[in-house]
Amino acid sequence: MTSPRTAPGAPLPVVLAGARGHGRWHVANIRRLEAEGLVRLAGICELTPLTEDEFGGELPEQSDDFGALLESTGARIAVICTPIPTHTDLALAAAGRGVHILLEKPPAPSYAEYRRMADGVAAAGVACQIGFQSLGSHAVPAIRELVAEGAVGRVVGIGGAGAWVRPEEYFRRAPWAGRRRLNGVDVVDGALTNPLAHAVATALALAGSTRAEDVAGIETELLRANDIESDDTSCVRVTTARGGSVTVAATLCAERADEPYVMVHGTSGRITFWYKQDRVLLQRADHGPEEMRFGRTDLLENLVAHLTDGTPLLVAPDETGAFMQVVEAIREAPDPAPLPDGVWRHVPGENRRVVPGVDGLVAAAADTLSLYSELGASWALPAHHLPKEVSTR
Repeated sequence: MTSPRTAPGAPLPVVLAGARGHGRWHVANIRRLEAEGLVRLAGICELTPLTEDEFGGELPEQSDDFGALLESTGARIAVICTPIPTHTDLALAAAGRGVHILLEKPPAPSYAEYRRMADGVAAAGVACQIGFQSLGSHAVPAIRELVAEGAVGRVVGIGGAGAWVRPEEYFRRAPWAGRRRLNGVDVVDGALTNPLAHAVATALALAGSTRAEDVAGIETELLRANDIESDDTSCVRVTTARGGSVTVAATLCAERADEPYVMVHGTSGRITFWYKQDRVLLQRADHGPEEMRFGRTDLLENLVAHLTDGTPLLVAPDETGAFMQVVEAIREAPDPAPLPDGVWRHVPGENRRVVPGVDGLVAAAADTLSLYSELGASWALPAHHLPKEVSTR
């Protein structure tokens, strides 16, 4: 699949929208693929142009007009790493110009916006990859194979845990950070929908329940220790259409930062996957523990391979429909409840808030597939239930 703007075998021109913050990771990744001759960074879209010092070298073309930049550079691929509420419009702007897309997670702040994006991209006939990098891990198909072989018996549920620390400045890094809405527009930032969204998406992937119609019901418990709108300590339980359970607990107020993981619970063992490390631990009856490490396919590299030789996309929009049902449940839930002053404490010198004991609760939720309230957390509210008559359009 080649474009008249790009000679066969030539590096594909890429425009990056959003080169600051997490966008710096994309700059480094594009440079890595440039060195391999796969892509060429043709343009950067930022409201405030980057300086050469900031960029670390000679800059490509820059503009604050995304559509004009796509056209002037002859871009084949747009990498979109911008505030969550802008994702759908920018993706559709690229699709309307025949430009393929790598769209950062979460793909949209609501199910309706996600559907508008996915339908528009499909109608335009362009490829779109959603940036859940953990789903590029070779551990994901390996775990699926272990499950299919019966390595841990019958699967009874999937747990996920993310215990992270974030200073109060984290929630002031951008106008939309820590917000559920901004100027009347949905943002739905929060522990489960943004920083630890990979835990949710990866758990759903291991459950074989990635599409919107795979979700039968959702329960949420959303709380906050910080002075923000969104949740910083939360858990969700998804009942899948096939009758399984996926429970993910997360906090940005941990006592100590830990590696996030997902866990497959079987009748005769379990599989733990530390998805940022591509590390897997298999524990099963009558066997010693087995640890495995895997490689990972970069999602931009996978998109390039899709365009050049037809390699299947790893994270097409429809494969994030179940995740977007979770985002929608969180969007529709009551605003996160503030934790009482006595439940959290301020860490001197680190300017962050900690909920004592939350690290153990996060791990226990993943281990027992329970919500915080079911684990006896005095500060947890009963779950907000959203039984689903799932809309897939």
